[in-house]
Amino acid sequence: MTPVVLGVSGAAGAMLALAAARDMARRGIAFDLVTSHAAERTLDIECGADALGELCRLASARHPALDVGARIASGSFPSAGMIVAPCSMRSLAAIAHGLDDNLLVRAASVHLKERRPLVLLAREAPLTLAHLRNMTLATEMGAIVMPPVPAFYHRPATLEEAAQQIAARAVDLLRLGPPRARPWMGEEPGQQC
Repeated sequence: MTPVVLGVSGAAGAMLALAAARDMARRGIAFDLVTSHAAERTLDIECGADALGELCRLASARHPALDVGARIASGSFPSAGMIVAPCSMRSLAAIAHGLDDNLLVRAASVHLKERRPLVLLAREAPLTLAHLRNMTLATEMGAIVMPPVPAFYHRPATLEEAAQQIAARAVDLLRLGPPRARPWMGEEPGQQC
């Protein structure tokens, strides 16, 4: 199977990166990892000292964010898609405006120019007009903007369970196999109050 790229920016919600990496590992999807400096700090604060180590163990390869010459910076590198989890508003803005100043943004730009799936778990609230416009620009270029909103109808018991469902949906959006996220089954017909 063609590998995927997992980008991790410094937005809050670092557990989404771990959930996506674990989900891809369970599915047998290889992925290249690129993390921003802020992401490494956020992973440590939110998920503990070994979070980055676990991500690295699950990844096929890890590339420094400043290495804009890494293989994932080229359209000639075969990739089945990219997920940025979480995606900070700074990374979203850079992707939306083509400011390829680091490897995470450059890899995202490559996915857009090559018309490959790019899923952005945009993490911010509330949103400014600039955020909304950047989301529109990224969407118009072909990205899928997926704010990490929990599927409340599944009644997740923990934050980790909610993150797992969000990550599974993000990986499903790459369309690399049958969907694995828990689907909404609807209500029973004829049910009344």
